[in-house]
Amino acid sequence: MAGLWFEEFSVGQVFEHEIRKTVTESDNVWFSAATYNPAAVHIDAEYSKGTEFGKPLVNSIFTLGLVIGLSVQDTTLGTTIANLGMSDTRFPKPVFAGDTIRSRTTVLEVRASKSRPNAGIVTFQHHGINQRGEEVCLCTRQALMLRKPA
Repeated sequence: MAGLWFEEFSVGQVFEHEIRKTVTESDNVWFSAATYNPAAVHIDAEYSKGTEFGKPLVNSIFTLGLVIGLSVQDTTLGTTIANLGMSDTRFPKPVFAGDTIRSRTTVLEVRASKSRPNAGIVTFQHHGINQRGEEVCLCTRQALMLRKPA
């Protein structure tokens, strides 16, 4: 199992995730279409030329999903029960097709579940960073994690 068990997390633990992804125009158009988001700023290059960005923005929800997804192999693959919530999500810099995104995760809190003896709650802070070292996404996420089997 690639993910860590609840007991293997500690406050302050930092993961610099190895896997990166260069975002493509088709990633953005597909995601916008799949989520029924027809905003011209995501899918219309001609419209976007007239915006302050001059080109289509990558859908921010795609960016959020990518940043969390890049963290899964090192943290929660096969050991998570469920996401409990996300908060304090910000997108300080835009993402464009051609940007390469990497992810860093910090463990903020680790606590036993009061209702599930086989699980605990881990609070993660995920940072998405582009190829220029700029933070493009920040999110705090709580996950219900399995305890290591006896």
